[in-house]
Amino acid sequence: MTVETLPLPQDWDQMTPEWMTVALAGHHGDARVESVSVDLRDDGTNRRARLRLTYSSGSGPATVFVKAADPDHKELIRMTSGMFHEPRLYNSGVPLHLEHPRVYTALIDEAAYDFVMVMEDLSARGADPRDATRPLTVEQAASGVRGLGRMHGKYWGSRVLDHPDLGWLEPFVPWDGMEIAPLPAALERLGPDAAPEVLELTIGALIDEIWKPYIRTLTTTPQTLLHGDPHIGNTYLLEDGQLGFLDWQVARRGNWSLDLGYFLQGALTIEDRRRSERDLLDIYRDALALPAAELPSREEILLGYRASVAHGLTLWLCTASAGEFWQRPDIALALAQRYSAAYSDLDTAGAIAELTR
Repeated sequence: MTVETLPLPQDWDQMTPEWMTVALAGHHGDARVESVSVDLRDDGTNRRARLRLTYSSGSGPATVFVKAADPDHKELIRMTSGMFHEPRLYNSGVPLHLEHPRVYTALIDEAAYDFVMVMEDLSARGADPRDATRPLTVEQAASGVRGLGRMHGKYWGSRVLDHPDLGWLEPFVPWDGMEIAPLPAALERLGPDAAPEVLELTIGALIDEIWKPYIRTLTTTPQTLLHGDPHIGNTYLLEDGQLGFLDWQVARRGNWSLDLGYFLQGALTIEDRRRSERDLLDIYRDALALPAAELPSREEILLGYRASVAHGLTLWLCTASAGEFWQRPDIALALAQRYSAAYSDLDTAGAIAELTR
């Protein structure tokens, strides 16, 4: 059996010792897996589990994290993110130039619209997964900004468009479906400090006048490799203070501003974001390490960043309006409040008008 002939398991008990031995062979060639057991499973839009391994010879990780498509959510994934972007990204072998999980094997079955990934268990490195209820400090956010800047700079402009291993990468474009969100339910939860210009929004205006116009600019301005979904819930912090990004299922190509704004505006408290965002934008610009002829000006960085609030605001107002269907309500509300404040503080509507003029 080789990696190319490994069958995609339909449940974790089909990951036999023989199967796992082949899956790990690219990184642990001397390892012979003796047993595989499920430590923890957490099924949602994707099926996820932590598996514990023992070895009859050689050495390898004591635990691995596995991720696969959930049969009941395939159509939802098809509409919102696409099934194969993350495994294709890791299979491409392109360096990402920021902290991310190690992937041992990523298998794709296009005919069955299915995939499975065997990844490192980040808890073995002491990683601390974060979410909106535990915002980052400014220093921790700066680590994430530097990482995004390094990655974006390496694939800036023609570098992503002409890269021989990224020809499959799709552009970041608008999708349909969010217009069914019961927006008033989310607006009612924002609290008394919510900006009037947010409270006055209708779902039609949010989608058609704010989100879609911004998203369309992502392919009419300089493009790069995007994580595509770098909200704080897709980050983890290592013991040395380095911030990592996981869940690359929305990997796309498009303008840098989507990653930068979506990350920063949701990862910090409103007060820390207001106090530190200009300095963090400068850190990002420096991390790009681009030639002077390609380096965007500080004014261009600020304009794109201001406009980018459109994405976080739309996604998390829609998420907050859906109750517990998409995300824990406390997480969705915290992010909706942060993006709502940023929308007012940064005059996002004015920035989008300037970008699309």
